Amino acid sequence: MDFGRVNNIDAVDFSLPPDHTITKEVLKSLKPNKKPVQLHVGCAKWGREDWIGKIYPKGTKSKDFLSHYVQYFNCIELNALFYNLQPKKVIERWASLAGNDFRFCPKFSNSISHIRQLKNADQETDRYIDHMLSFGDKLGPSFLQLSDRFGTNRAEVVENYIQSLPRDFKTIIELRHLDWFSKNEAADKIFPLFRELKIGTVITDTSGRRDCLHMKLTTPMAFIRFVGNNMHPTDFSRIDGWVERVRTWIDKGLKEIYFFIHNHEELNSPELCKYAIEQFNNKCGTTLKVPRLLNGEGGRLF
Repeated sequence: MDFGRVNNIDAVDFSLPPDHTITKEVLKSLKPNKKPVQLHVGCAKWGREDWIGKIYPKGTKSKDFLSHYVQYFNCIELNALFYNLQPKKVIERWASLAGNDFRFCPKFSNSISHIRQLKNADQETDRYIDHMLSFGDKLGPSFLQLSDRFGTNRAEVVENYIQSLPRDFKTIIELRHLDWFSKNEAADKIFPLFRELKIGTVITDTSGRRDCLHMKLTTPMAFIRFVGNNMHPTDFSRIDGWVERVRTWIDKGLKEIYFFIHNHEELNSPELCKYAIEQFNNKCGTTLKVPRLLNGEGGRLF
């Protein structure tokens, strides 16, 4: 992921902002958790040949990557469908390889978000949703990523589109244009509308776009896209900060958390995922399976 890449990492303030007012309102409306919280930690893709010898045994063929990936992590941020919507039979086969607790979190097709830019996209949206339902109970939230050129001047387009979505199809939105995080009427209106329609928000933590770290939860679910810097020391301290924040959200009743690890080069994403899982288990009382990397790595390297 190149979004938010910077050259001088040491100049970045990586501290997490305080919770936004809308987050406080959502958390205040929740009751304490009586059941174990649904915490999912994973990567953005499984098709990585450079993970052979790391989480895929030597000699593993690409067709078998997913069957190994699901043994390590309990979710995937499925970017592959953004570019190429697969046949239902393929999606059903993917789902059959995963355990009952695994969740696929697919990105809306780029034909919807980037080509048609949410206008006259009813047919593509119906097809996308119909295909995603092939994941069955293993379908997590689907996320709609708008480009960094899609600004508040098209707020009405966003509003019309999300109001057309089925209420029972769990959707979250990632906004990227600078104006959505500035003080203006459209930005002030959109997040309350998300809350009203039970549309979740993506919180993106990346070095060069700290404004996307908006800390606005509009549903009792957090979806965090964490972009590391290839095992830089700050990657670990940033994860520590997120673990503490998520712990406070869980204590206030947050029901569902998705934490996805990206890197500008994805080679080291499994190591950071392993570290995150260990810290969530230690601080949040979760019992996620800790991956055992085949190369024996996975902790702080600095």
